[in-house]
Amino acid sequence: MKARKTSSWVLYVGTYPPRECGIATFTRDLAMTVNKKVPLVKSKILAINDNTNIYDYPEEVILQINDSNVREYIDAARKINESDLIKLVNIQHEFGIFGGEYGGYIIPFLKTLKKPVVTTLHTVLPNPDEKRKRIVRLIAENSSCLVVMANEAVRILKKDYKLKTDIVVIPHGVPEVPFISSTEGKAKTRYKDRLIISSFGMMNPSKGYEYVIDALPRVIKEFPNILYLIIGETHPLIRKKEGERYRVFLENKVRELGLKNNVKFYNKYARLSGIIKYLRASDIYISSSLNPAQIVSGTLSYAMGCGRAVISTPFLYAKEVITPDKGILVEFNNPEAFAEAIINLLSDSELRERMGRNSYASTRQMTWPNVVLSYGEVFGRYLKIEGVYTRVFPRLKFSHLTSLTDDFGILQFARHTKADKQSGYSVDDSARAMIVCCMYYALRGLESTRRLIRIYLNFIKYVQRDDGRFYNFVNHKREIDHDHWSEDSHGRALWALGYLISLETIPSNLKDDAERLFIRALEPLKGIRSPRAVAFSVIGLHYYNKARPSSDILNQIRELADYLVLLYEQHSSDDWQWFEEHLTYSNSKLPEALFYAYLTTGNKKYRRIAESTLDFLISLTFLDGRFVPIGQDGWYFKDGHRAHFDQQPVDTASMVLTLILAGNITKKEEYYKKGLKAFNWFLGDNSLNQVIYDESTGGCHDGLGEFSINLNEGAESTISYLMARLSLPL
Repeated sequence: MKARKTSSWVLYVGTYPPRECGIATFTRDLAMTVNKKVPLVKSKILAINDNTNIYDYPEEVILQINDSNVREYIDAARKINESDLIKLVNIQHEFGIFGGEYGGYIIPFLKTLKKPVVTTLHTVLPNPDEKRKRIVRLIAENSSCLVVMANEAVRILKKDYKLKTDIVVIPHGVPEVPFISSTEGKAKTRYKDRLIISSFGMMNPSKGYEYVIDALPRVIKEFPNILYLIIGETHPLIRKKEGERYRVFLENKVRELGLKNNVKFYNKYARLSGIIKYLRASDIYISSSLNPAQIVSGTLSYAMGCGRAVISTPFLYAKEVITPDKGILVEFNNPEAFAEAIINLLSDSELRERMGRNSYASTRQMTWPNVVLSYGEVFGRYLKIEGVYTRVFPRLKFSHLTSLTDDFGILQFARHTKADKQSGYSVDDSARAMIVCCMYYALRGLESTRRLIRIYLNFIKYVQRDDGRFYNFVNHKREIDHDHWSEDSHGRALWALGYLISLETIPSNLKDDAERLFIRALEPLKGIRSPRAVAFSVIGLHYYNKARPSSDILNQIRELADYLVLLYEQHSSDDWQWFEEHLTYSNSKLPEALFYAYLTTGNKKYRRIAESTLDFLISLTFLDGRFVPIGQDGWYFKDGHRAHFDQQPVDTASMVLTLILAGNITKKEEYYKKGLKAFNWFLGDNSLNQVIYDESTGGCHDGLGEFSINLNEGAESTISYLMARLSLPL
């Protein structure tokens, strides 16, 4: 057991790949996601082996136990006790993977351990006999905390087992994949023209596949091109005891019913990429378990996580997660019920897609990054390491920004992750996108980024009128809406142009084009009164003045900053240090503009008001140790109640940039710390404990509501995340 002295380990006890088992897959996914997301903790493995096989484990496996040798359990526990590196043990518990009656050999292991133990129970059976009840009680008594994956499991443990131990519900993890239709999924298989239903998992007689197969002759009469994919090899323990009896039984049934063209077996241990591939190609996923007491199903969770409508028997876990808007529950052992449900869903493509989208939405808290956040909170109770769960910044990813951008500009909205071409374009989004690309180009100088800058700059040029105004909205036919001019949009365009011009690394031809637009846009500033438009304009003028110092520009900065000061003096009081009678969107840009005005002019009054108003905003938006932006579902009016929900990424990004700037100017460490805390809103440190940034696409969800996140990944949200990310160390 060698590691750097600064390392701390969480040791996971369970089966582990290459051993083929659902617990092994779960243990690996949890451990590897913790490694990725939690920088101060390393995941190590104690692998449970059966007594007949040898496995070529990866280096993270530091201990092994032969499941049938109780002495090895005790010896392993003593080695763990002797290790200063191992701070906590997480047992992935399933009765069948541990030796002894009901897996009882885990008990001497637990009793010998002197480290904190968190035990994840993958099986919780109701109405246990006395022996099973005793084993579970001993596990609970020797664990600091129990983790289960369904609310029903908590009820069973308290009612049937009389447990008093701390019990936490953390859902089964699912891969983080973008939603796509089954049509798109089929395009990556050889079954493009088939209606596909599927089931997957380690095959054993409790799967109940025969009842689905018996349903198919009736289904085929209406849908002759249906294909049922049964994915997964026989469970090794079943194969050891019974051979391939169950698979042969199913294959014989397929032949007897004349279904050779309608049922295909994928007789291999399914890797994650293959599972996702076939799930996304499926029109319906079927979970036909024969075990009414099954309390969790990784296969069902994966299917819903891939956004598929589901049909399932009513075992405990299925009854908890499948509501009528996500799928259909059918009776056990009933081919007719399966046939009717399959026909109903295949007959209504809109219903199938709606159920699939609802399943996808309901499982976002189950993605592995979100699950690890929950495990992190539990582990953090027992790990005595300061700051252990500081989040890791994801690497920069521009793929979703690029997917929203065509040769004309950046499309405003997305339906989930797909650009909505009918939504049109806005100068708001193109200006922000240009800032992001300029920030990145200054760091990396990539030609692909320069091309994006040119597209956004051309769009800004396209919407500028003869009087210098930038009009905001352009429809999908590329027609400008001349009926509505937005002061805020004009200010954002000035901010973007000024920033581009200020950067030495930007090619001169881009800067020359931007300067012509900028100079023409100064005239409309004379009539602007929107505080945020003024703020955006001040920031743009500050950057322009850095590159082209001018007394005229300096005077304009003073004039606009003085207007913000006037608003502050008119509206502020001892208990309301603000520029208006309300707080709405992008609030931090107002103090940020005064910080920039201070940098340009040296006027300490600007800095003083910037600090007092920023501190006031901090007092309202940092609650119970986390950042909670003013919700757009009502905002916050003086002497009223602040809205907490419909929190927007653009507001969070604004706060991050303002706090980092404030830290740079004042050298106050607290501003930097709060900037990092605000950024962590994107990574799950928010009111729902859900990750807002979608690492699989590089996009950002469109907002956080009271009960769920908005799954669409539009331009404003994605750009806002990237702008905040680029303001922090890469």
